[in-house]
Amino acid sequence: MDTNTDRLEELDDAVAAQAFRRLVRHLQHRHDAQNIDLMGLAGFCRNCLADWIRDAGFEGDKSAAREVIHGMPQDEWKATRQSPATEEQLARMEASIAKNRVD
Repeated sequence: MDTNTDRLEELDDAVAAQAFRRLVRHLQHRHDAQNIDLMGLAGFCRNCLADWIRDAGFEGDKSAAREVIHGMPQDEWKATRQSPATEEQLARMEASIAKNRVD
């Protein structure tokens, strides 16, 4: 993983915030993009974004952070948007998560 973030750190916080909000709204609109598929492809999902906003200082608990990212309570998200994961999806997710490790 390339950890050179010099250019990213130079990005204005307001610009970064707008891009982040656009990403989250895009994911809220594209609920057909399942978290398990995002994990399998990119090694992160909506729940990761919720964890990251907490790491960045969001004062709410995990449930509140997920509601911000999902645009609704997580239980409602699961009931209306999430389909059961297949064995293939789970295997792809595990392989993808392994790539996230930085030694």
